[in-house]
Amino acid sequence: QVQLVESGGGLVQAGGSLRLSCAASGDTICISAMGWYRQAPGKGRELVTAITSGGSTYYADSVKGRFTISRDNAKKQVYLQMNSLKPEDTAVYYCNARECSEVATSWLDFGSWGQGTQVTVSS
Repeated sequence: QVQLVESGGGLVQAGGSLRLSCAASGDTICISAMGWYRQAPGKGRELVTAITSGGSTYYADSVKGRFTISRDNAKKQVYLQMNSLKPEDTAVYYCNARECSEVATSWLDFGSWGQGTQVTVSS
């Protein structure tokens, strides 16, 4: 299984920016996709964005035009640039990875999860 460590969360005012990073490690040498879920207080987990090793991306409608995902395949790292942040973006953000051996039926399927990093946007 892949181990994931997130960094870059924190407190920011509405309209501000944050950049999250996630580093993958472990015995695996093949990761087909990485992404970010989030969970706001009292709500279920939501897939925010994801990217494949080939560069295909997915964005939730709520973050299109504001968030950008990028990936360094060689370093096994994924980044989330979040601009124009809103109070409703407040959540714990989880990094995700899908190994090449995993069977995925949709963008939502990820076998590995990080511990999460808190993002708080004040109004």
